Amino acid sequence: RVEKPPVPSQAPDVLVALGRPDGYRGSYKQWEEANIAPQVVFAILSPRNTAREMMAKQAFYTQHGVLEFYVYDPEQREFWGLVRQDATEAFTQITPLNLPWISPLLGIRFELFEDGLEVFYPNGDRFEDPVETRDRLDRTQSERDQYRQERDRIQAKLQELGIDPIPESLLHQAT
Repeated sequence: RVEKPPVPSQAPDVLVALGRPDGYRGSYKQWEEANIAPQVVFAILSPRNTAREMMAKQAFYTQHGVLEFYVYDPEQREFWGLVRQDATEAFTQITPLNLPWISPLLGIRFELFEDGLEVFYPNGDRFEDPVETRDRLDRTQSERDQYRQERDRIQAKLQELGIDPIPESLLHQAT
């Protein structure tokens, strides 16, 4: 159970909290989330991470109900994890993970390739990396902007010709 601050906290790189509503959160505040702990936590090592810091994270996640804790070191291209069936038992360390590894809770698959770690949905589709996601969202936004510009151009042309592009009868139906 996590109480309101001030309490010890961790900010994982990625977390999965099943049983909580979808939506963006700047941070996951367990005390505001029906006190449901994230079940799966991912950490991406940086050169600044220390062994002491990682041990402290492991202890924190053990204490606060995390069921799977995965760590990826992109510099060394190493991936390892800790798993347990429920929050009352100790973590089992899986080092090195036999890759490909499938998360017992999520069913997602992790594989290491020459260029790094890849994650796959249970159906075999690959997760997009953050750059791919950003590029796809940028393209989608660009396409929306183009459609809006074209719509506005057509509406202006119709109005220029004396045609109301949205008849009054349709406006009343929408309300």
